[in-house]
Amino acid sequence: MSVANGAIPSEETKTVFSILPAQFPNADEKIKTKEFLEASSAAVTLVETFGKVFSPVIYDMSGNIKKITNKYEEDIEKHEYLEEMILKEKDTGKLIATDALLWLRRALHFLCSFFQSVVDDTLSERCSQDLTPFIKSAYSETLEPHHGWLGTQLFNVLSRFIPNRTNLIYTLALERYNQDTYVIRDMQAYTAKMMDCVRRLIQFYKDHNLES
Repeated sequence: MSVANGAIPSEETKTVFSILPAQFPNADEKIKTKEFLEASSAAVTLVETFGKVFSPVIYDMSGNIKKITNKYEEDIEKHEYLEEMILKEKDTGKLIATDALLWLRRALHFLCSFFQSVVDDTLSERCSQDLTPFIKSAYSETLEPHHGWLGTQLFNVLSRFIPNRTNLIYTLALERYNQDTYVIRDMQAYTAKMMDCVRRLIQFYKDHNLES
């Protein structure tokens, strides 16, 4: 079991996922702002290990996390829950954190989609080496509809530099070989918790007419 599943892994089975400083919070109820921000920052640290293909995503995520953090720190007590903080901002008409969370959610959704494709491919025993179709599919599903022509062209160029499966697993396994089982296990658990938060935020934005 990994940290993502609530247990501490042994030294031999640790992965990048299991040593992250924060995991995504429970999304069954309102999302705690501080926990979500810490988990999102940890996700940036995770993505940084993948190389320059994700550099635009890292840049956008970091900037949006900063904007949301600034709003949170204006009144930590009243902004304990992410949804409540956004609704309070909506009442002011200044949707800085609201817009930042929208884009952060889209980036997290992109990561979820990519990770889930890797998990599904592995569990099906295909274990494809070329991950380019997975990252392009994830981008098409989550970010491309909201990007302009230039952003899409930039991503198409960067997608050529996605690591192959062996190199990605090696990186996520803390530079150890033959750790596929542990990496996929932790990737699956991590993705599930992150996707729970994404789904809750998608529904929240729809419910309150914040999707734009």
